[in-house]
Amino acid sequence: MKSYEEMLEEAKSKLPEVAIAKERFELSKVKGHLEGNKTVISNFSQICSSFDRDQAHLLKFLQRELATPAAIDGPRLILGRKISSARINEKIQQYARDFVICKECGKPDTKVIKEERFHYLRCTACGAKQPIVAKL
Repeated sequence: MKSYEEMLEEAKSKLPEVAIAKERFELSKVKGHLEGNKTVISNFSQICSSFDRDQAHLLKFLQRELATPAAIDGPRLILGRKISSARINEKIQQYARDFVICKECGKPDTKVIKEERFHYLRCTACGAKQPIVAKL
């Protein structure tokens, strides 16, 4: 008769391999297309809701960083010139680093708060408060 430890090891060896758990926050890649000389991002509202940020805030950031006029059209964003999706994704990652991800714990559970003339990133997970150094 097998001992308890032997049976436990045998049972563990028969278990399926556990996949590496994904982070609960993943940056969405832009989905879009070109319309003439304009770039249309069709999942703009989804990206903003995953960041828990106002669409106007991300719009202003992208306009400044990409140096192009833009307009929100329902759930879409229309940029005034042709821009590659890789460049847009790069700018969205930069936005997440500057305005969404907590620099202490690395979680996206943050809120932008304004005290006097300064904006701060307040983390609801760890309680950290960092000044936002990026201009907007």
